[in-house]
Amino acid sequence: MYRDDVTALAAPLADAGDFDVLVDRVGDARVVMLGEASHGTHEFYRWRALLTQRLIEEKGFSFVAVEGDWPDCDRVDRAVRCLEEPRAALAAFERWPAWMWANEEVADFCRWLRARNAGLDEAGRAGFHGLDVYSLWESLREILVHLRGHDPAEVPAALAAYRCFEPFGEDGRDYARATRLVPSGCQDEVVDLLVRLRERAAADGSEAFRAWQNGEVVAGAERFYRAMLAGGRESWNVRDQHMAHSLDRLLEHYGPGAKAVVWAHNTHVGDARATDMGEDGMVTIGQLARQRYGVDQVVLVGFGTHHGTVVAGASWGAPMRELPVPPGRAGSLEDVLHRSAPARASFVFPRSDRPELLTTDLPHRAIGVVYHPERERWGNYVPTVVGDRYDAFLWFDESQAVHPLTAKAPGGPRFSLPWSAATAE
Repeated sequence: MYRDDVTALAAPLADAGDFDVLVDRVGDARVVMLGEASHGTHEFYRWRALLTQRLIEEKGFSFVAVEGDWPDCDRVDRAVRCLEEPRAALAAFERWPAWMWANEEVADFCRWLRARNAGLDEAGRAGFHGLDVYSLWESLREILVHLRGHDPAEVPAALAAYRCFEPFGEDGRDYARATRLVPSGCQDEVVDLLVRLRERAAADGSEAFRAWQNGEVVAGAERFYRAMLAGGRESWNVRDQHMAHSLDRLLEHYGPGAKAVVWAHNTHVGDARATDMGEDGMVTIGQLARQRYGVDQVVLVGFGTHHGTVVAGASWGAPMRELPVPPGRAGSLEDVLHRSAPARASFVFPRSDRPELLTTDLPHRAIGVVYHPERERWGNYVPTVVGDRYDAFLWFDESQAVHPLTAKAPGGPRFSLPWSAATAE
């Protein structure tokens, strides 16, 4: 079953030249989102980078926005703009799971981007930015540093926000618990700070924009931690909506004609409405982008593998490990492609007259930063109508673990996530 569909759709993937059909499909799209079925697979990072290089070179994409923290990625952005060495900026990532971005594959891409940018003026250089919401305390510190150097009169507002959060020891869960007793928490201080930063950014350009985005992270993180105790869709949606708004701000900041490549897990890139996530009331940045910019302006690309190895942790904050990825579950998308597709393949989905493979609900594997291969039969699969969830798909039958920049265990977390968030992406 599905063999003829796979044969008709699959194109062998040997090198970056085999992306011609996919690059043509991108056309004049404003946003291309490139997924991954895990945060620890070499092939996903390597081929995502190769496709991104072509999009920057041939289609004029303006920046890469990733599922990472704004302050950490801001250091990388400065590096690819020729202000420091990219590998050193990536090696400074400390928040667990550091290997997501502090790996050789991302370092190789950032070195390429720096070399490419070196031959261009500032306006033509492509950036590297973080979309995520976790860096509350780091972002507050970045705001204080910025204001002390650029606008000392505004430091008291930032200090008020910092001191409000200070008693919680940089532990988001402790802050969330405290809001049960004081429902407003630090919301007033954060809103006051954000208003001030937003007003400054409108007039003062790039450095003020960086501070404003840190302010938006603080506001988003405050909402996220408040929702985190309840778990489920509310905390998930706060996070993906924050990432979508961050993408909006970056596109506006880069100006008319700006175009973005997004790197994130399949569970964020894919359209939630084509999965049981949508049935549960969850949204994703891929879905939100389609709704905001239009289906023709957004291309969503999923990634998958049948078996191999991956880097992940046994629990949130645990040391990273190289783990086996067992063969895809019988009847899953991974099983279908293993039996019928080339070992490496690209699928670009037709817009109409789609074959059964693209319209059938199939289990599709999602490996998170917390992973237990022996438990796959109870989880790790998202029911998916693949032709609605993505516009294209990259397939690697056998895959290998990503290569972290250091073998040292990254720093532990400052909070723990609900089970669903830790394991689903």
